[in-house]
Amino acid sequence: MDEPEVKTKLLRGAEELFMRYGVRSITMDEIARHLSISKKTLYQYFADKDDIVASVTYGHLNREKKQYEANTNAARNAVEELVKLSLCLKENLKGMNPSLLFDLQKYHQNAWRIWTEFKNVFIRESVVSNLKRGIAEGLYRPEIDPEIMAVLRIETVQLGFDERLFPRDKYDLASLQLAILEHFIHGLLTEKGRRLYQKYKKETVNEPSYYKV
Repeated sequence: MDEPEVKTKLLRGAEELFMRYGVRSITMDEIARHLSISKKTLYQYFADKDDIVASVTYGHLNREKKQYEANTNAARNAVEELVKLSLCLKENLKGMNPSLLFDLQKYHQNAWRIWTEFKNVFIRESVVSNLKRGIAEGLYRPEIDPEIMAVLRIETVQLGFDERLFPRDKYDLASLQLAILEHFIHGLLTEKGRRLYQKYKKETVNEPSYYKV
């Protein structure tokens, strides 16, 4: 196994821990144990924990970007794109520790900067593009402002991770985020778009879990 492959394997192992337990609670020793390697070996590839967290964040978001782009290109219209997005969201949030974003913001500024740039550039542009597409197709209300709605969508996603507002003993993260997305979608749709949305939702009830954005 060459060096890039080894590094990829290490990052995937670290990501498994971060997604399950959050970032703050995981130490370099625990990452090494999980990967069945020595901590010395881990330090051959990463300067410190902050370096691992930033690398994991970059890799995870890059995979999400590719998923999003692939399914956007495959979607026949803006509504189908949103249905695919909801399936992707459900899959990606499965088993994710709700404290993840908070941990990045408070303890790992490099990773937080990577997430913030991804959110404010790629996600925003993707949402704006979908909204303009839906308006042009007559599936979204023509009076909506894509720029305003894109910011609203992005910030409500982040809001769903705030445990002060949505305590984890009361709310499941995946269900919460899907409820927020559902509310957002229904605020966009024309009657034509609503009929199409319900049609696609029925078609995807039995979709396999690998069907992602």
